[in-house]
Amino acid sequence: MRFIRPLSAALLMLGLAAAPAPAAEAPAGAGTSFRTAAEIEQGQEATTGGSAGDYLYWSFPADAGQRPTVRATVRLPETHAAETWQIDVYDGLRRRQACQYGAQTRTTAADAASVELTCVLRTVRAWSEPWANDPLPGTYYVRLTVVNLATADLGLPVNASVRVDSKDIGGAAAVDGSLAEPLVPGIAMESGAQEETSAVLSSIDPEDGWASGWWSDRWLWTAAGGVLAALAGVGGYALTRGPGRPPGV
Repeated sequence: MRFIRPLSAALLMLGLAAAPAPAAEAPAGAGTSFRTAAEIEQGQEATTGGSAGDYLYWSFPADAGQRPTVRATVRLPETHAAETWQIDVYDGLRRRQACQYGAQTRTTAADAASVELTCVLRTVRAWSEPWANDPLPGTYYVRLTVVNLATADLGLPVNASVRVDSKDIGGAAAVDGSLAEPLVPGIAMESGAQEETSAVLSSIDPEDGWASGWWSDRWLWTAAGGVLAALAGVGGYALTRGPGRPPGV
């Protein structure tokens, strides 16, 4: 009997360790403008109900070296005419970012059950020229709406879900520079002591924090190249020196 209790406790701990972790609760709701966009983390699926004709907004963080993919699914009412849905993605400066590929706009047939949209953005860069429209680290906004709708279908109930995932591109997208701060929209406020403070409109950061912009796996390739060059130099010197040559000659 004295061995049964320790064995039972060990089996119980093993079962708890093997049990899958509870999934993160999917955020519900969506905003109706940039300022009220619902915040979501990458890897989460956000759901919301709405009406055909509404503008639905979400925001998410994206860091340097990531290539975000935005997917949206709209479940339509049983009876409706043909309609066209579209997702648009904007950066922290509210500049519209072009989709590298994916079905950003799609027209559904009459009485179709749902429509699926996809937008794969360009890789987020750590730094860019001021005049360029490159995606930069910071907050990104997703806007989902119908752009072609029959008047009779205006206001019909719909359900939408949005999910953002990223592929880590790594040193292939590294650049020699970084932003001083990520493009997270905020407003300046003055306290009673006339001290300027920052009120950030977006509170979600990447899971591992914002990248500094200087480190990438390109440094590993650079170091490996330097080592190979040094070995090649030593080998070349040994070959050109020749055998049996007295020292100092």
